[in-house]
Amino acid sequence: MSRPHELVTAHPHLRGPSVVVPPPGPRSREIAARLGAVECPAFDARRAARAEASGADQAPIAYARAYGDFVEDADGNVFVDMTAGFGACILGHAPEPVCARVKEEIDLLPLSLGDVYASEVKVDAVERIAALFPEPGARVLLGSSGADALTAALKTAVLATGKAGVVAFEGAYHGLSYGPLAICGLAPGFRAPFAAQLGSHARFAPYPAAEPDLDASLSAVRAHLAGGDVGAIVVEPVLGRGGCVVPPPGFLAGLRALATEHGALLVADEVWTGIGRSGAMFASLAECVPDVVCLGKGLGAGFPVSACVGRASVMAAWGEHGGTTIHTGTHFGAPPACAAAVATLDLVSAHGLAGRAVEVGGALRMALRLADLSVGGCGLMLGVDLGTGARALAVARGMLARGYIVLTGGRRGEVLTLTPALTVDRELLTGFTEALADVAATT
Repeated sequence: MSRPHELVTAHPHLRGPSVVVPPPGPRSREIAARLGAVECPAFDARRAARAEASGADQAPIAYARAYGDFVEDADGNVFVDMTAGFGACILGHAPEPVCARVKEEIDLLPLSLGDVYASEVKVDAVERIAALFPEPGARVLLGSSGADALTAALKTAVLATGKAGVVAFEGAYHGLSYGPLAICGLAPGFRAPFAAQLGSHARFAPYPAAEPDLDASLSAVRAHLAGGDVGAIVVEPVLGRGGCVVPPPGFLAGLRALATEHGALLVADEVWTGIGRSGAMFASLAECVPDVVCLGKGLGAGFPVSACVGRASVMAAWGEHGGTTIHTGTHFGAPPACAAAVATLDLVSAHGLAGRAVEVGGALRMALRLADLSVGGCGLMLGVDLGTGARALAVARGMLARGYIVLTGGRRGEVLTLTPALTVDRELLTGFTEALADVAATT
């Protein structure tokens, strides 16, 4: 499937990365020093710990501008972006049709009055999102981030079932605001310092990575449900930040059956997998229909918008409290964000980008395997397992020096998570594969 060139802002002279100064260069280091003097120290502390673990400098580059598949830093280096803004820039950086629609809306109406007085473009966005759900009558709550969508889903579960308990999965990431943080199974360190404020309603089951793991995972879920106080099972159809792990067939269908049997909602966190990234608009529909689906990241093609969409019978619980129970925020449903969502959904559909993710992602996965790399995932969310977190960090740094931006993931940080734009240029992937094979072989 060819690349939809009208969506891509390409560099007129580049067919790959261009490193003119070893990254990070002096301007990036200067900007990082300024930031480190005023930003929360957590991020510099994390870099220091990663540098010690990997034996590689982890000082950051500073982004200056981005276009299509490329990011340019403050020193003039141009990188091929294999992360696409944590997977959010599904149409590449600054896709012209989306940016034009957002700019138009900014000129007309930067902010409406949310849930009090909405704009028509909010109606357009909510209608498009509701139409993605495979049953008629679906209802939508908008947000700005994936964590907002998860928070809305957790609230929906309590209202609809009257039960506060939640079953989530080890290795899953749902965001770090307090509702989603309680069910974040990726790293205990995210939750542990705040445990006293999070409550005790979350229980965790193992996420199955292969067929032999399936029975143990579903049995653990069943045991958690046995107490009768669980109102939601929250699951990523494919682990994203947890390493791009595809569960074995029958996992989601098994969860669907257990949720129905025990009067709980099945909530699919499709913030990463949705809107074509996994090869489908909703990855979960391959096996079941969830009660609630959470969307974010790619929904706005780089602009901040998210959604919680659920079946009519479940979302009806929000209307049963006389209007005293609502979920909203100042910037939820802002016209520019809604315009981005409408434009993105139109373009993903018109250009068949979910199908392209399957085709291009499959070719990339095969090329990486032929290069003797261990690769999992689906669509254009792939994980390269490098064995240890230290090695993954060192390889990621080696790739930065070659002009490629990658991130580490997995429960031990041992996986390179690859989430390029769904419009990514295939020629760039050839150079990336060759560079990664070389760096991995020498690291």
